[in-house]
Parts: sequence; C-alpha cells; structure tokens
Amino acid sequence: MKTPSINKEEVLNAFNYRHATKEFDPSKKLSDADINFILQTANLSPSSFGFEPWHFIVVQDKELRELLKPVAWGAPVKLDTASHFILGLAMKAPMVKHDASYIEHMMKEVKQMPAEVVEVYSKFYREFQERDFDLDTDKKLFDWSSKQTYIALGNMMTAAALTGIDSCPIEGFHIEKTEALLREKFEVDTDKYGISFMAAFGYRKADPEFPKSRRPIEDIVTWK
Repeated sequence: MKTPSINKEEVLNAFNYRHATKEFDPSKKLSDADINFILQTANLSPSSFGFEPWHFIVVQDKELRELLKPVAWGAPVKLDTASHFILGLAMKAPMVKHDASYIEHMMKEVKQMPAEVVEVYSKFYREFQERDFDLDTDKKLFDWSSKQTYIALGNMMTAAALTGIDSCPIEGFHIEKTEALLREKFEVDTDKYGISFMAAFGYRKADPEFPKSRRPIEDIVTWK
C-alpha cells in the first residue's frame, strides 16, 4: 500500500463533472471491472465502529427492474437506461443492537479481536447506543445504520466520477411498498434489512442542461 498522490485539480474536476444523471445512454455499459471497482469502494468505506451495517443488491434482471418502477417514482427512466442499478440496504435492530450475533461475528471473526478486547469493545458499543446516541428504538437504530450506508454511496459516486462514470442517487421511492417487494421478489429478510437508497450508474445521454450551482463556501463553513 502506497501513499496516494492524486492531482487535486483532477479530483475537483470530477466533483464538478458529477451530476445526478436523469437519463443514461442505454447503449453504453460499464465493464465488469468498472462496476466491481465501484463496489470495492463501498466495501472499503468507513462505518461507525467498523461494523459495516449494509448490503448492496445489483439489479440487472429486467423483470425485477420493471417490478421496481411502481414503487420507485424517482427511478423509472434510470431503471430503463442505467447500465447498473443498485439497492442500498441498511441493517435493522436485530443485526446492529449491541447484543446482536452479527456484532459478535464482526468482532470475533471479521476483526479477529482477542476475547479481552471483545469484552471492552462490547461494553463501549453498548454505552454508545444506550447513552451517547440514545439509540433506544428500532427506528433509531435503522436510521443510524442508514447514515453509514450514505458514506458508502458517496464513495461509490465519487469513485465513479473520478473514472468518467455517471451516477444518480435516488430517494424517490415508497419505503413500505419497496420493502414488501424486497421481501416477496428479492428474497430479502426485511426483519433484518431495510431499503436505504437506490443508485444508478452508467453514462449520461446528454450533458446537464444547467451548470452546477452551489452556495459560496463562505456560507457553509465557519472558522473559529
């Protein structure tokens, strides 16, 4: 592993180039190497406590994409034209509560913590949930997990932009209807996972109609 040395101008150019692509060129497809690269950036993304409370479904089946259209009002054109379409799932309370078997698995098998470290880490994680962040309901725990998935989403879109690939994050969907579909057609255990976001990747059909607009940096940053 070597220290990165990426040209800052090129990074900012990628951020300026990136936009929420409304319609993709259906004739242009990402290679397997490209989409795997994007998914690797999700896999390498940071998460609170390093517990990775996410799962990603890459929906390439045309019939499944059609089924998503009625429950995702912000996605039909993307579902028709995007090279790859990803559902970002966040873990629910049974997976991320301090005493969940998944958390124990992450500490012992994935992170390979010694028993004494697991004991300390578990206590710290429980105090974080019960005292620091007041994660005392299933809804709060799911929202906390969803915040982590957005880190992965941001990294995937940035990685795509840096390599000339377009993307569009999507929240235009009905949560309950989408989760019912996930349960019935995607074989997702919706007691454990819930929909956090949708995202499309591919190549733009046309350049944006309007230039990128943002508030001045002085309006969003305060130095003390």
